[in-house]
Amino acid sequence: MIFSALSQADRYAALHPLFPRAFDYIRNTDLHALAPGHHPIFGEDLFVIVEHMQGRTRAEAKLEAHRRYIDIQLVLEGIDEMGWKELADCHKPVSDYSAEKDIRFFHDAPATWIATPPDAFCIFFPEDAHAPLVGTGDIRKVVFKIAVKAA
Repeated sequence: MIFSALSQADRYAALHPLFPRAFDYIRNTDLHALAPGHHPIFGEDLFVIVEHMQGRTRAEAKLEAHRRYIDIQLVLEGIDEMGWKELADCHKPVSDYSAEKDIRFFHDAPATWIATPPDAFCIFFPEDAHAPLVGTGDIRKVVFKIAVKAA
């Protein structure tokens, strides 16, 4: 898991071949103008999901983990207090892994919470369980989905 400011994004570009493309998209797109939903960037290897919703409580949030995608979660408005726990330490699954949706939820409590303000982001790898969209008021964010094994 990585927590950083958008101004430091270039330092992480070398971690994955599609990270530079994601960060270029951030720099060259009016993210506030994107409608909520799914927006393709590079087929199914790189796309962005725009979310705009009321924050939920810590108790309402469930840890989730993905196998096929890395998340770059960039907050645009509000503060998203994202929960985190190492996936290896999650032992209370809600259900089996859904390959169709690339997600598995857990009842485990996060080990820590990261208050992520506008222009800050978290990168969650497959070994990172995370509980996003926690906070008070509106949260607007973009979640970049980057295929672990890009074509």
